[in-house]
Amino acid sequence: MDEAQRAIELEAIRVLDLCRARGLTVSTAESCTGGLVAGALTEIAGSSDVVDRGFVTYSNDAKQEMLGVSAATLAAHGAVSEETAREMVAGLLRAAKTSLGVSITGIAGPGGGSADKPVGLVHFAAGTASGKVITRREVFAGQDRAGVRRLAVLTALAMLAELAGGD
Repeated sequence: MDEAQRAIELEAIRVLDLCRARGLTVSTAESCTGGLVAGALTEIAGSSDVVDRGFVTYSNDAKQEMLGVSAATLAAHGAVSEETAREMVAGLLRAAKTSLGVSITGIAGPGGGSADKPVGLVHFAAGTASGKVITRREVFAGQDRAGVRRLAVLTALAMLAELAGGD
């Protein structure tokens, strides 16, 4: 196991332990990570007491149909935006009815970037059933596709841990 995979494993274990200690459940809504956050969590034996479900909503249609992201938001801000990430996590929590959820939307590359939205740009939103939402915007510059996806997984897990350990 390389250093990056070990870091992901340790962060996944931390999320699961924090959730277990507080009786919390987790769901994910992933675009550019394609299910890797759910995969990291479910890689850990016994995770079924915390992890409920994960949605891979790669297309705009999937974001709209499965998570209720509005066409107006996608038209105004694009799929890779804080607004879309926020709507993704809100829809996820409505659908899954879990304690916590995290959404990820970004440009993993190598193509697809622009001046406004470079390759490596990822927007995250994590939320609680009680309505608390935290967001992050990261640009993982200088990374290849795998690197962007790995760093996005670590960020999403850290956000879940932050909410799981919070008040």
